[in-house]
Amino acid sequence: MSNVEEFRAEIRSWLRSHLTGEFAALRGRGGPGREHEAHAERLAWERHMATEGWTCVGWPKEYGGRGATLEQQVAFHEEYALADAPARVGHIGEQLLGPTLIAFGTPEQRERFLPPIVAVEELWCQGYSEPDAGSDLANVRTRAERDGGQWVVTGQKIWTSQAHESDWCFVVARTEPGSVRHQGLSYLLVPLRRPGVDIRPIVQLTGTSEFNEVFFDGARTDAANVVGAPGDGWKVAMATLGFERGVSTLGQQVGFRRELEAVIDLARHNGTAADPLIRDRITRAWIGLETIRFNALRMLGGVAAGAPGPEASIGKIFWATWHRELGELAMDVCGADGMLAAGEPYDLTDWQRLYLFSRSDTIYAGSNEIQRNIIAERVLGLPKEVRP
Repeated sequence: MSNVEEFRAEIRSWLRSHLTGEFAALRGRGGPGREHEAHAERLAWERHMATEGWTCVGWPKEYGGRGATLEQQVAFHEEYALADAPARVGHIGEQLLGPTLIAFGTPEQRERFLPPIVAVEELWCQGYSEPDAGSDLANVRTRAERDGGQWVVTGQKIWTSQAHESDWCFVVARTEPGSVRHQGLSYLLVPLRRPGVDIRPIVQLTGTSEFNEVFFDGARTDAANVVGAPGDGWKVAMATLGFERGVSTLGQQVGFRRELEAVIDLARHNGTAADPLIRDRITRAWIGLETIRFNALRMLGGVAAGAPGPEASIGKIFWATWHRELGELAMDVCGADGMLAAGEPYDLTDWQRLYLFSRSDTIYAGSNEIQRNIIAERVLGLPKEVRP
């Protein structure tokens, strides 16, 4: 048996024996559009995982991880999804900030921030998008100024996932007055439970509030909490996005496959599978999911070589569009029943929630339009889009 197969068997066995008792009811809870579900209970589950050494498995052992190989990390995320284990609460700290600090942080930053991520004692959110910038990260206006031994942050971030549950936020801010676009940006670690920070949940189409807008009005963080050198924020922020589209996407696709299989079962049950147009769309959805998986494996080849290539942007467009279309297919399979709420006052079925929340898939984590620009300009070498 190979090391990967042994690792896969180990995590499968552990999940089987530990997703029981008080944690058994957490199967399938949480996830995009459902992050409000059993948050405290999922946090307790993840802290239990930490005590057993199953958080941050891909981190080097010296930083509290297991030093798992890329193939072992893929196995972990796939087995976690196959077990229908609850959505991770500390995902942003573990998958985005942690690898960024390992790559760019100082020894003092790693010593301060990595252990609480491993133990799931501090939760993180990502401060990138702004009302007038959106996916155009280089257009950020949030600014930070040095005041002795601190940075003073002023501005607004939006679509900040789970900010209302987080302790810290990594913020891209403009630290060089008069700088434009990619220049003069810095990557700051900012505490949220301090004066000068106002977090306002945004009510979404689903009636829940996974996203937030965050206002910084003279919020302060220590001068040492800049990752990389001041002015190097663009390089560090792009590295974080590369980590975001890493091995966990394989686990995401297991969830997609489960959703597609459920749509097929529904079509068989209610007779819509007899409709040739529905059958054709289901077939195309299956083909699309296979394409997503193979592109993700191709992307991981780039990760193994040092950094994800253009496959990361290609994959984001493909899976986001595919998932949005799956939501539309699900509603068409539901037929007229899809128009009825599950209960009062606005209780949605799983299909309705999938349809509504997947509208955001092509917007967050880099909109489809931005991804197409990246592919056109940086991969295909086409002329850059005209900007004011």
